[in-house]
Amino acid sequence: MLEVDLRTDKRPGGAEVHQDFLAAENVSLRLLLAQAEINTRSLLAKAGIDAKEREASDKLQKLILEELHHRIKNTLATVAAIVSQSLRNLQEGEHAQHAIEGRLLALGRAHDLLLQAKWSSADLGTVVRSAIEAFDNPAESKFSITGPDIRMTSAAVIAVAMTLNELCTNTTKFGALSVPEGRVDLVWTVDQPTQRLHLTWTEKNGPVVQPPAKRSFGTRLIETLGKQLRGNVQLAYASTGFSYTFEAPIASLSSPPA
Repeated sequence: MLEVDLRTDKRPGGAEVHQDFLAAENVSLRLLLAQAEINTRSLLAKAGIDAKEREASDKLQKLILEELHHRIKNTLATVAAIVSQSLRNLQEGEHAQHAIEGRLLALGRAHDLLLQAKWSSADLGTVVRSAIEAFDNPAESKFSITGPDIRMTSAAVIAVAMTLNELCTNTTKFGALSVPEGRVDLVWTVDQPTQRLHLTWTEKNGPVVQPPAKRSFGTRLIETLGKQLRGNVQLAYASTGFSYTFEAPIASLSSPPA
């Protein structure tokens, strides 16, 4: 058996034995490198196949979502046409027609946001700005919007978008935005210890507010949408301006972390 004295660097058999030893080590190293190259190529090829399959799956999912979205929008347009025809000859039907059409348009805008996010989630700030867009003037905005980024599930996106549509519709007809000087402050915060969202809609510089004689369908809709998210809704009719407050657990509307 070949023995090498590492302490004295003396090798039985002289330099030739040492060269043979190094040659054998080189052969072994070349074999290992060759095998590693084969393994690497195999892994890369497999990864390429997986990537192609994932790309095809993503394209198919996108196609399905776009087709679903297209059919939903067509359905909403059909419903709007049915409503318009049904209410055309009814007394005071015009107001109801406009209200229903506005709600369907708000639902359509919410679906547009969800399509962009592949029906997974959307940011609260994006939902808010999309909802008020039809009621605001970008050149001289009457809305003040402040709040942190919060990712919301698709169900929460629709509920919040519909709620904001009701609030915008009411304020342009009867509230602060029915006059040139009116303003709306929209603020939301997250209470970290309790993990609850706190959102407020406060109207300013509008006409004197009086509580309604009866609860309208819009009011009942707002309250119902809040309950769907396990939240609490409060409507206040102070003389200085109407306000809406919504509190809910973040877990009931926020997307889980990726």
